[in-house]
Amino acid sequence: MTNYGDEEIQRLLKEVIPRVDRELRQDLWPAMLRRLDTPRTFVPWYDWALIATLSCWVVLFPEGILHLLYHL
Repeated sequence: MTNYGDEEIQRLLKEVIPRVDRELRQDLWPAMLRRLDTPRTFVPWYDWALIATLSCWVVLFPEGILHLLYHL
């Protein structure tokens, strides 16, 4: 195992990791307004079916809440 000095490690990291540009190239507010004006995303039917199935399972088997929380 080779031992590198702190300066060598810093030099290698500076070579590998690109520098970050801290200044914004553009104003972000117009992009945010465009994003707010876009229509909402569509929720597919199978997501609603999954929610309904999960709700029925929890109503029929209340101890299922503990199983569900365990797996989260």
